[in-house]
Amino acid sequence: MNRRRRQDTHVRISPVVIFALILGGAIGAVGGIANVYYKNCQIKTAREIDAIEKRIDRHQLATRTIQMRSDQILNLYAIRTQLEEEGTDLVTIPAGVAEDILPVGPTAVASVQPSL
Repeated sequence: MNRRRRQDTHVRISPVVIFALILGGAIGAVGGIANVYYKNCQIKTAREIDAIEKRIDRHQLATRTIQMRSDQILNLYAIRTQLEEEGTDLVTIPAGVAEDILPVGPTAVASVQPSL
């Protein structure tokens, strides 16, 4: 009943199978390298975006700071106080004395005469 099986010491693998395994390994290796490359590019791009967003935030803060300083400098009451402290001869102008002057366009006209 129990027969002894014959054990083959040589297992034959077809060359097509070996080629397919090598081809599959090569495709897997190339795919892995491509995945790492694209992931690295993605990380670099994310870092560049973060750096640009930080620069934008710094510029917005600088803009707000400049606006705040210009508002402080152009404050009418601060200017009056500063002029009084410096003891200048400037006086305030009554509201009815100031005149609005409209800009006038250029009146000079250039002409070119042909040479004979």
